[in-house]
Amino acid sequence: MRIGAIAKTAGIPVETIRYYEKIGLLPEPDREQSGYRSYRQAHLDRLLFIKRCRNLDMAQDEIRELIRLADQPEADCSDVDALLARHLHHVRERLKELKSLEQTLVRLQSACTEGRTVSECGILDGLATELGELKGGQQGSENHVPGTHGQAHK
Repeated sequence: MRIGAIAKTAGIPVETIRYYEKIGLLPEPDREQSGYRSYRQAHLDRLLFIKRCRNLDMAQDEIRELIRLADQPEADCSDVDALLARHLHHVRERLKELKSLEQTLVRLQSACTEGRTVSECGILDGLATELGELKGGQQGSENHVPGTHGQAHK
């Protein structure tokens, strides 16, 4: 199967498939004499596995670790369980951060009333204030939601 066909079947863009090959999540396929990539069912299965993991918001390192563990079918699954527990903890932390983000946005939105000019806008004033507070409290964080792009393994 060529890259366009596997991309369509998996519902993953061609560029993403090439990227997964480049970073080692997907093994490189054999090449036909014409130079085209020739994908097998194993490639499709791996792509679908990666897609499911990404849908669970798993990081590349987490997916790589799961693939490594899956390649040891007789091993104890405690490492898989531990990885999932870490990911679940991360998701719960993000949910707390998102709730805080929601509360901040609600406060900002309530700061504006109809009939004001942009120079009197409570939202813009609140954003200037909030940004100042965030810079003081969030050292080195450039994320829209602090901690969402932290390390996969903590």
